[in-house]
Order: sequence, then structure tokens, then C-alpha cells
Amino acid sequence: MSKKIFRSILAVAMIVLAASLFIATAFLYDFFNRSQVNQLKEQLSLSASHVDQLGVEYFEGFESSLFRYTLVAPDGSVLYDSQVTAGNMENHLEREEISEALRNGHGSSVRYSATLTERTFYEAVRLESGNVLRISSTQITAGALLVGISPAITATILSSAILATVLSKRMTKSIVEPLNKLDLENPEENDSYEELTPLLKKIGHQYRQISLQMQAMKQQSDEFRQITASMNEGLVLLDEKRKILSINEAAKRLFGTDDTAVGRDFLTLDRGVTMSRAIEKALAGKHSEFREERGESEYQFLINRIESDGKTVGAVIVCLDVTETAFAERNRREFTANVSHELKTPLQSIIGSAELLENGLVKPEDTGRFIGNIKQEAARLMTLINDIIRLSQLDEDTTPARESVDLCEVAEEVLDVLATPAKKRQVELHLEKAPCVMTGNRQYLYEILYNLCDNAIRYNKEGGNLKIRLENTPENIVLSVEDTGIGIPAEYQPRIFERFYRVDKSHSKETGGTGLGLSIVKHAVAYHGGTVRLTSRPGEGTVVTVLFPHS
Repeated sequence: MSKKIFRSILAVAMIVLAASLFIATAFLYDFFNRSQVNQLKEQLSLSASHVDQLGVEYFEGFESSLFRYTLVAPDGSVLYDSQVTAGNMENHLEREEISEALRNGHGSSVRYSATLTERTFYEAVRLESGNVLRISSTQITAGALLVGISPAITATILSSAILATVLSKRMTKSIVEPLNKLDLENPEENDSYEELTPLLKKIGHQYRQISLQMQAMKQQSDEFRQITASMNEGLVLLDEKRKILSINEAAKRLFGTDDTAVGRDFLTLDRGVTMSRAIEKALAGKHSEFREERGESEYQFLINRIESDGKTVGAVIVCLDVTETAFAERNRREFTANVSHELKTPLQSIIGSAELLENGLVKPEDTGRFIGNIKQEAARLMTLINDIIRLSQLDEDTTPARESVDLCEVAEEVLDVLATPAKKRQVELHLEKAPCVMTGNRQYLYEILYNLCDNAIRYNKEGGNLKIRLENTPENIVLSVEDTGIGIPAEYQPRIFERFYRVDKSHSKETGGTGLGLSIVKHAVAYHGGTVRLTSRPGEGTVVTVLFPHS
């Protein structure tokens, strides 16, 4: 502050000095110019009478270092010039002072002379002979004037600067000293300039208000930090220049950064074109959102602008992990499409056979075959509907009744039901059992065993084997179903438990499955808190192992 006051006082003094010198120089410059013009007129008046009497002969042996004389004929041709040979000069009829003198008897002008490359005063008078006598003189320049008086100006500036510097320091010290002694922590207790009293009282009031506001802001900041830190969603606050103001823990993990990100441009965290365009759109006042995969997860980004008093002051980015939702949406779409397809196939066969029978297009001896086809497809349709209903029940959050279930009894029941299909395909059934009693839903456990064994028979080789093994270990009850069937290639194994997924769709009608069996197994096992493992080799067979934890 002291330097600023000192510089201000010194600057004012020097400005006043410079203004004074400028005004004085301007007046002096004007005085010299007017004197020069008057001198030109006087000299022209003296010379005109002599030239009228003697003509050009007047200039013989004439020398003048101050003025230039030019004698011009009425037609503008130059008869004489004191500095340049007349024959080499152009016609002067169009010169302002010449034409004015020919009209009015006297003319004058001030202009830049191309010949002399200087600014020149011109005075002209028409003689009795009709010729025009012109006299001119170079105008004294401001530079020349300044050079002439420069010693005086320099001495004045130096002495004034020294005096102004000394006085400015003293004045600054006397002004600042009381201000330096102010106690701003207790502004109302100061005894300083009377003019500062209202200001000091206002500072004291504002000091108390700021202290309260700082406490409230700190509390809000701590609360905001704690809330955002516990959020599963990523949250990033940006200013209007895309600088990061705040970023919570979830967003740090998503963008692979830490606390050093605050204050940096968001571009250093994410250089994606989609993100940049979304932020730009949000800052322009439009809601923006998009989905994007990051690693093995899918995120939905919501970007909106932050306003204050109608102006955009920044943007907020909310990052939502929608991996499970996106997966569920894809599954729902696929499930709907697959259900529609699977229902249409038997229905179309039933409708086609019924239309042929209705229109009498079937021979009497083929009627039984068509009716059998309708019955077969209707049974297939009923099985599919039952599987869909069962799968829907498993998807719901209902909790079916639990009871003590002997898995050995369930396994024997399943083998009795599947004995006929196994005999048709010449598949031998084996059961290796140990006492395995667990708490669960009997119907769900039955469907687990039935679907695993039914698949093992359908996709087995003729003359193959199916073995059910039940073990009771200290950690789990282990159920395994092993077959000697066609096996499953490794690239298809990760999707084998998806709904309606079949490795070989061309043989789906031959095998008669709905494509929902293994999906039902997966959900039923999950209901019991168990896990399913599958190992398979093409041409050798498949082993499905289910681990049920002890209740």
C-alpha cells in the first residue's frame, strides 16, 4: 500500500509537470509560428515594391538564407526562384497561394513541399505587372523547438522529480503509519482517522458474519464430503472451464485418479469424444446422458449444468453403474424374442395340421399321424409353458416353503420317471449315493435333478451311461451328474445356462428340449445358496457338479 500511495503521489506530480511543460511548449510553438508568418508578410511587402520597379533584375546578386523568393507569370510559369533554376520548375498556376493572389491580390497557405520535403509557409502578392511574387519559409518544427529548449526542460524535470520523490515519501509515511497500526481483529477498538470509523465498524460486523459463514460452510463441506464419499455412484463437479472442483471416491476409482485431480482439467481424466461433447452440451444448458462400457462394466453418465443467478457456473457429472440393469434388459429382450419363437413353432405345426384335417385334405389312413402330430406339438407347447411359468416363479422374490429333503429319494424318483426315455436311447442309469439330507424346497431340488438327467439322456450316445453321484462332505453336499454324451465345445460352455441357449439349434426339435432346463437349474441352485460347475469335452461327455452348503 505504501508503494502504491508513493507511486500515486509521484505520478500526479510528474503528470502535472509534464502537462505544464506541454502547454508551455505548445504556446511557445504557436508564438514562433505566428511571428514567422508576420515576418514573411513584412518581408514580402518590402520586396514587392522593388520587384514592381526592377523586375527580375532586382534579384541579381540577391542572397537570402532565411526566405525563398519565387516570381511567377500570370500563366503560372516560374520566372525566377532563389533556390532552384526556374526552367526546371513545374507550372505553379494551380498552387493555392498563386491562384488566390491572381484572384484577390494576396494569397497564403501552409503545406508540405514535395520539393523541399518540409512543411512550409507561403505568402504571395500580385504585382502591378500582373506577375505574382511569392515568399516562403520553412516552418519551425516542434522537434527543433524542443531541441532548443531541451537543456531548460531537462533541468526542470530532474529538479522537479527529486523534489517530488522526497515529498512523496514523507507524505506516504505520514498517511500509512496510522493505517499500519490498525488492529483488524478488533477493528472497532482502533483510534485512527475519523473518516475510517464507519469502515472499521462495517469490517467488524462483516468479520463476525464471515466467521459464522465459514463455520457453516465448513460444516456443509464436511457433510457433503461424507455423503458423496459413501455414494456408490460417481460424482464430479466442474466449473465453467471444465476444471474439477470435487470428485468422490466412486468417481476416483472409475476414472483411475486420486485427490490430485481437484483443480485439473477434466480432459486429463477422460479424453473421450462422447464425454467431451456431453459436457459441452450440458454447459450450453441442455441435459446430456449416454452409456459407455468401462472395463467389464457398463455405466450411464448424466451431465447437467449448474446455474447461479441465471448464469452457467459449471456442470455436474453423475456416473451410474448399470451393468446389472443392462444385462437384465438384454436378457429380457432375448427372453421375449425366444419365447415368441418357441411358442410359434409348435403352434404353427398344430394350426397347419388342423387346417389340413378341417379342409379334408388328409387321407383317412394319414389322419392318425396328423392327430398324433397335433398331440405331440401340444404336449411340447405345454412343457414349454410349464417351464416358463416355473422360471418366472424362480425369478420372483417369493420364498417357497422349505423342508427337510432326502436327495437320495429325489434321485431315485427322477431315475424312475426317466427310465423309459433312457431305455429308448439305450442309456444305462447308475446311482452312487450317500446319506444326503438337506433343508430346501423339494420341488426345486427335483427339477434340478430332473433337468440335469433329462439333458444327459437327450444328448447322450446310444448305449451310453448316466451316473448320479451324491456325496456328503464336511463343507458341502455334492451332487454330480455325469454322462458319456456328445459333450460341449469350450467356446459355448460360458453360455450354456442362459435361457433358450442351445449349442446345436438344428437338432433342438429332434431332442425335444425347451432350452430352459439348465436356466431353471441355475436359478434353483442359486435359491439354495449353491454353485454349479460344468466340465465337458466334445465326444467324451459332460459332468455337472452342484455344491449345496450345509444349512
